[in-house]
Parts: sequence; C-alpha cells; structure tokens
Amino acid sequence: MIRVFSHWVYWKTILRMVFDLVFTVVCVISPVLLWGQSEKVEVENLVVFAVAFALAMVLFNAWLGLYNRRRGSSAEQIRSRAVLSLYLSIPFAYGVFSLLSNADDNQRILVLSALFALFLTLLHRAYSLRRHNAKALTRRVLVFGAGKEASQVGDVLLDTDPDIEIVGFYPTPNDAGMTIPGQRILPREKPLSDTVAALNVDEIIVAVLERRGGVMPLRELLDCKMSGVRVLDLASYFERALGQIRLDSLKAGWLIFGDGFRQGWGRTLIKRVFDIVAASILLLLATPVMLLTTLLIILEDGFPVFYRQERVGRNGRTFNVIKFRSMRKDAESDGTPKWAAANDNRVTRVGRIIRRLRIDELPQLFTVLAGDMSLVGPRPERPYFVDRLTREIPFYAVRHSVKPGVTGWAQVSYHYGASVDDSLQKLQYDLYYVKNHTLFLDIVILFETVGVVLTGKGAQ
Repeated sequence: MIRVFSHWVYWKTILRMVFDLVFTVVCVISPVLLWGQSEKVEVENLVVFAVAFALAMVLFNAWLGLYNRRRGSSAEQIRSRAVLSLYLSIPFAYGVFSLLSNADDNQRILVLSALFALFLTLLHRAYSLRRHNAKALTRRVLVFGAGKEASQVGDVLLDTDPDIEIVGFYPTPNDAGMTIPGQRILPREKPLSDTVAALNVDEIIVAVLERRGGVMPLRELLDCKMSGVRVLDLASYFERALGQIRLDSLKAGWLIFGDGFRQGWGRTLIKRVFDIVAASILLLLATPVMLLTTLLIILEDGFPVFYRQERVGRNGRTFNVIKFRSMRKDAESDGTPKWAAANDNRVTRVGRIIRRLRIDELPQLFTVLAGDMSLVGPRPERPYFVDRLTREIPFYAVRHSVKPGVTGWAQVSYHYGASVDDSLQKLQYDLYYVKNHTLFLDIVILFETVGVVLTGKGAQ
C-alpha cells in the first residue's frame, strides 16, 4: 500500500492500470506499423486516438470493478464485466476516430487497431486477475495474537490481499480462548524476534486489544522493526487495508493525538468551490433525466414528485433533504420512521428503478448548492435514528464534524445499510473519510460512485 494525499492506495492496482494503459496504446499503434499503413494515417491522429482509447478502456475497467483486489468476484463475473467493458468501449472508439479523420481507409485501420487492442487487453485482464501471484511479489505476514481479533485479521488478509502469505499466528500469554486452528499457531518457546527471522517475515500485525500485563513484547517488536520488518497495530492495519477506522480498536486518545481529522479553512474553501462547480455541471447534464423522472412519477402515482425529510447535518444542525419520491404516499402513515429494506413493498415501480440507478438522489444537488450538503461526505440520517445511534454506537457524533454528502466513502465501500449493525459498519468508513478527506479522495469516491451505479451494487 502507498499513501496518496492521505488516502491509502494499493500499489498493484496502480501498476495494473498503468500496464493496461501502456499495453492498449501499444496494441493500437502496433498493427498500423506492422501492416505498413502508417503512411495512410497521420501520426498525431494515431497517437491521440491510441491514448484516448486506452484511457477509456482503463476508466471502464475501473468502473466495472476489474481493478478491485477483493477476492469476492468469480472468474465468470470478471469475464462478463470484461465483455461489458468491450461493449462500452466500442461506441467511444467510433466517436473518437470519426472526429479524427473522414477518410474511409483511416477509419478502417483505426477500427481494426481498436478491436485488436480490445481483444488482447480484455483477454489479459479476464485471466490475469485469477492467476497465482509470483513468489517474488508475495509478502510474508505474521499475526501477533491468536484470539478473535487475530482471526478477523486473518480473514481480512485472505479476502482483500492476494499478495500475502500468513506464516502463522504467534500467541500471547493471555490467549486462553484461541480461535485459530492449532496447526497455524507458532510455538512460543522461541522469542518473537527469532521466529520472525527464521520465517523471513516482512510484516507483523499486532492483533491484540489488551496490551497490559506483559502481553506485548515491546523490546522484541522494536528489534523486529529496527531490522526492517514493518509493525502495524489493529487500528493502523484496518485503516490501510480496508479504508476504515475500526471501532473495536479505537480509543479517544487515538482520535485526539493521531494525525488527520483536520478541518482547516483552506480545505473547507477548496471543497466548497469544487461542490459548486461540480454540482452545477451535474445538474445541467442531469436535467433531461430529471424531467423524464418527474413525468414518470406523476403518471404512476401522481403528486407530489419530491419529498422533503429532516436530516442531521454538520455540527448536529438539521436541514431538509430533497429527493424524488420513490415510495407510496402512505409509506409511513403511522408516523413511525422505518429503515428501508430489501424488496421494500412501499417502493413504487418507478421508485425501484430510480433507486437502483440513484436517480432519486439527483435533487440533492440543489441542497449542495445551498450549502447544507456536500457532493461527498457521510450520508445524513434522520434525527430519530441519530438519537438512537448516538446512544448505541461510540463516536457516532464524530461523523457530524463534516458536511453530509450525496455520496460517500461508506456508500462505495459497503452494501446498503438498514439496521443498527449496518450503521456501525458504515460508521467505520465514515470515520476514515472524516480523518483523511481531501479533494483527491472526493474525486476517487465520485469516480467509484459511477461504478456503483453501473454495476447496481448496494441498490435497494
């Protein structure tokens, strides 16, 4: 992992994107040169086309999750998304080369080059994601601890990072109720530093919450770090690996004395200018869709088209959020707020479509221009749920230190939440955003939001 503007980015994802970019450019240019057709196509046009086409390929691949490093996708899903990327890229290719040249010969050559590049790039992407990684790129990780926290770390490692090898779990004196299988437990007869050296460990993850009573071999961990082995605690590991601040490993002192959580005037000003410019552009582009949505809602269920609902914003101040109405008029006729649920029978037919495509959220762009919301931030909740969640979940109020957003890090990282437990999980992502938010992270979230809409992830 490398840190870019306070946000952790997986280095191999960057390498894959760079490789795809360069590989696609080479695949577009090579056939023209090999077939001796370079004199028929202007070099400038060829280079512009190759770069534009390669950028489009990388964007579509990213939106469709082909650079996602989690192991949840099957080979069939990856191949189907690669084919969808093909279909999305072809119209773009036609648009680019039609602008570059009017000559039929030029267009035929560029079409053949584009198809050649598409075929080889998608073939490489569909199968390279499933192959075993080279031993030279594998990191050897030792987990210090053998309890519940260590088991969670082991599961996350196996699920999110295909380039690691867990060499074993080193138990602490307090690990009486070990949840790790015995064959994966390393013997405590040897000191930790000797075990690390013998197993050629690259990284140690300290997966224990209780550090008193001699549980932590501080001297040995220091020796390991001085010898070049990376040592991470639970909070730092989950922040880096999952983009979340884990509540079970979080203490108030870490929030106070740790880095991040900066809310300076410069950052606020940049974010506000970006919100105004981006929201204005999006409203202009979305006007036809919003007019069509208005018509469909009226035809199916009459007025009102919009609904207003009180939500909690920055510093606990309430405001009214505006959305397209996607539920029946009597959705909460008893006056009791309810979580939205999967296959909610209160949702209309039009509502189900606009919720899936996130079209119901578009009127919130007016709220962004008004200054009550931002394009990116924690999703605002209703006061009824905020009061309940603040009592039940520690540090929940921290998310109100920034403006709520139309989309957010939790929305692109976690499935649709409709319970207290889901709110707890999403809070961990919201805390990561509050700690590390920058313009770069906002752009990453907006980019991934497009992918969420394209794939229908998390819609209800």
